[in-house]
Amino acid sequence: MKDLLHIIISIIIFCPLVLFIIVYLISRKVNIRGTHAFGAASDVTTFWLFFSVPLAIGVLWGVNIGALLVMLAIMLAMVFTYIEWRTKKELEVKPLLRKIWRFLFLVLSSAYFLVCLVGLIQSVVEYLQSV
Repeated sequence: MKDLLHIIISIIIFCPLVLFIIVYLISRKVNIRGTHAFGAASDVTTFWLFFSVPLAIGVLWGVNIGALLVMLAIMLAMVFTYIEWRTKKELEVKPLLRKIWRFLFLVLSSAYFLVCLVGLIQSVVEYLQSV
């Protein structure tokens, strides 16, 4: 049982797209509308992307960016809060947090796919140089 849990968590961390698809499909089966199912899937996947992106960068280049990623998330939250405060008189916390979290999903998923693409290209170049 412990090994199965370890395998599932490893798959989720190394391939968060699988988690996104699973959560989306389950949400659709539970009769959640398309946009809400997509939002639920992105919310769950964002949490795991906080682990996946630093791990992928660490594996490829040996650089630890976990603390930098947390500081980036805090800075983005501060910027979003300031913009929201300047445009609206009264801050609504729940919609603000949802905006921040969804924006972090976009940033982290873009970073993840970019790191995977660069890692793939780097591996192909290294292979071709060794042949």
